[in-house]
Amino acid sequence: MSFAAESRVTAVLGPTNTGKTYLAIERMLGYRSGIIGFPLRLLARENYDRALKIKGPRQVALVTGEEKIVPPGARYFFCTAESMPLDRPVEFLAVDEIQLCADAERGHVFTDRLLHMRGTEETMLLGADTIRPVLQTLVPEAEYISRPRFSTLSYAGYKKITRLPPRSAVIAFSAAQVYALAELMRRQRGGTAVVLGALSPRTRNAQVAMFEAGEVDYLVATDAIGMGLNLSLDHVAFAKLGKFDGLGSRRLTPAEAAQIAGRVGRHMNDGTFGTTDRLSGMDEALVQAIEDHRFDPLRFAHWRSRALDFSSTELLLRSLEQRPPRRELLRVRDGEDHQALATLIRDKEIDGLTSSPEAVRLLWDVCQVPDFQKILTDQHARLLGRVYRFLRQGTQRLPEDWVARQIARIDRTDGDIDSLVARIAHIRTWTYIAYRSDWLADPLHWQERARLTEDKLSDSLHDRLTQRFVDRRAAMLVRRLKAGEELLAAVRANGEVLVEGEYVGRLEGFRFQPDRPENGDSDKPLLAAARRVLASEIPARVARLEGEDDKAFALHDDGAIAWRGATVGRLVAGPSALAPGVEIMSSDFLDGPQRERLRRRLAGWLAAHLRRKLPVLFRAAEAGLSGAARGLLFQLVEALGTLPRGALAEQIGGLGKADRKALAELGLRLGAASVFFPSLLRPQAARLRGMLWAVHRGSKPLVLPDFSAASFSPAADRRDEGGHLALGYRLFARREAVIAVRADALERLGREAYKLGRQGSFAATPALARLIGCDEEGLIPVLVGLGFRLRSEPAGLVFVPRGLARKEAKNGAGAPGAAKSKAAKSKASGKRRRKAPKRKKAVASPDSPFAKLRDLKMAP
Repeated sequence: MSFAAESRVTAVLGPTNTGKTYLAIERMLGYRSGIIGFPLRLLARENYDRALKIKGPRQVALVTGEEKIVPPGARYFFCTAESMPLDRPVEFLAVDEIQLCADAERGHVFTDRLLHMRGTEETMLLGADTIRPVLQTLVPEAEYISRPRFSTLSYAGYKKITRLPPRSAVIAFSAAQVYALAELMRRQRGGTAVVLGALSPRTRNAQVAMFEAGEVDYLVATDAIGMGLNLSLDHVAFAKLGKFDGLGSRRLTPAEAAQIAGRVGRHMNDGTFGTTDRLSGMDEALVQAIEDHRFDPLRFAHWRSRALDFSSTELLLRSLEQRPPRRELLRVRDGEDHQALATLIRDKEIDGLTSSPEAVRLLWDVCQVPDFQKILTDQHARLLGRVYRFLRQGTQRLPEDWVARQIARIDRTDGDIDSLVARIAHIRTWTYIAYRSDWLADPLHWQERARLTEDKLSDSLHDRLTQRFVDRRAAMLVRRLKAGEELLAAVRANGEVLVEGEYVGRLEGFRFQPDRPENGDSDKPLLAAARRVLASEIPARVARLEGEDDKAFALHDDGAIAWRGATVGRLVAGPSALAPGVEIMSSDFLDGPQRERLRRRLAGWLAAHLRRKLPVLFRAAEAGLSGAARGLLFQLVEALGTLPRGALAEQIGGLGKADRKALAELGLRLGAASVFFPSLLRPQAARLRGMLWAVHRGSKPLVLPDFSAASFSPAADRRDEGGHLALGYRLFARREAVIAVRADALERLGREAYKLGRQGSFAATPALARLIGCDEEGLIPVLVGLGFRLRSEPAGLVFVPRGLARKEAKNGAGAPGAAKSKAAKSKASGKRRRKAPKRKKAVASPDSPFAKLRDLKMAP
């Protein structure tokens, strides 16, 4: 841009809250045309909206990397510094925050505007007074206007988070610290707004609007608050005075700290600054510098050559690395675009496409696409590489279907805060691409699509931030309780607790559940408010439970006792598995006598409930039998109704005919393998018995895949024999194979196996396996456990009854036919075998499992 000889250059310098930007816009709108460059898209948009109201939409334009609104007759342009039109003559031109010439990342952009852009009538440079020495050297013709701060800024020292005054901002320097402090503010003060540099302007504005409207009294922010946010703040508290600047961690300069602290006391209102959290205080020199607005002057500006050589990629890189022409200028470190260029030209395919100056220029334009995600990987470079390849091939446009897929992947509102922040950063990159109208066949469509996606993500992010860091009810309660005001509260019939007409939680039994119990200490104001109504509600509830009918209570499978759906107690170990104790659930609103009244009522109900559900066990425990029958029933009741027959062999051997009849009348079955009550094998009774056993043993209840299953394979860590017996199942194991078989199914299997065994050895068959609902492999540990021997024969595995196995062993034969072979050998040798004496037939013991199986008459 050529400079007019009469063009005036004015530098308006001073601290924050001096009205510099307001002055520049007022001057610009007094000319026939103008451009003003801002450091942030947010600032450009905010001032664009102000100008719209004054000049109307036809005369005002907005130009940023991600948004372009340029009416045909636009005369006033509000831009980010990077997006200022370089070849548009205007009467007035201004650059805001010109001290950013010294910024290590973006400083070369501001220096370029300082050196090469002028208004034909007036140029105005706005910023901190620290830039004055650089301006005096680089722009000697400039005139200076010093603007004093409208209000006083003073140091207030250290304050705990809990003692920060309303309308305070807490400053941190990482997203993780911002979130941690915001969580603390939520717990202590009911909520806070959040401002991060990674937020989109729409989200940031929504958070600020919530703070400005008084919905929350606090703000937690990074140094992004230092520029572009005009807030009704009274106090700024630094939680840290160091930051990561992209290269390493460093302390804030006094000027940077003052830029942030200066956000308080806008216009004529005085403000204070100080420290909080783990930062105990500021040193005196820093405090004095901030209060007096006196900082070390800047001595240089970052610079990068604008005379780029597009003859080849090598010459382009060389021109980017050109040294500054003056000692006041410092060559900027390699920027993102420079690094992207160096990365892309290492790709032989891409370097091969740069065959002309136009192709090199296009590659540089592609490298200008910002990496808003800042994830420090080559992902952004890969995206730029694909963009460049598309633009150099075929239609020299980005494929519509490819662009659609990229945006569709981003257009999702699920996930946490960090996921939404990442998607917003990603869509901002695509918004920038969409505004390159020569790269797309239908740029207007993709601009609108990208804008709608960013708006949707921004709204979702604002909602997610508000949900996580703001509890409006808690904030209201904190204010009311602190002021000592009376609160109107009530409990609805369904247990809902209302305070000042707001739902704050639910009374479940005798426990108050705040609306968001996961928020930890943030429940304190809700509890404090709820106590006022619950103080009278709890005694009435205790009396109501004592007078309730038994139908109002229920016992759950996990041992919890519910009263009208609300858990009020739980089972604990008692004298026996059939006589558990009762413990009342903890509650801040019950005293000792009230808890005891509740325990007695629930214990009485539980005893009656167990009698109704397991009557056979109580009849067995109270049966007036003696001797062996009494001992057998005692052990069986202790085990909750099922035991192996072998464990009761001594008692069974001592039973008389009258005892057996009495036991049968009680419903007991003396099976060949197990002793059990068939009525207790029903699913409902089995679940209850399993839970009672677990409570008595202090373990978790065993959970079966199906309580009606004849067998199942228990998990490796759930092979408690006593627990399975309580459920009515017997455990059998052989090597790695373990199977649990229901007692009645086991009896059916034993009977059929005994029948087969009378004919000799036999193989596992599907018919046998179906008796216990398993496969042939599953039969092996069960039949071995029942006393059969397993033997391998040429045709496969067979089961041999114990008697036959003993006989073969005695004859020295290992297989059928062995005895016959031995006799043949004897005859061949000429020896006459002596006839063995005839033996009496062996009589099986009446207590033998096989004797019982033989005599047993079972239903099919």
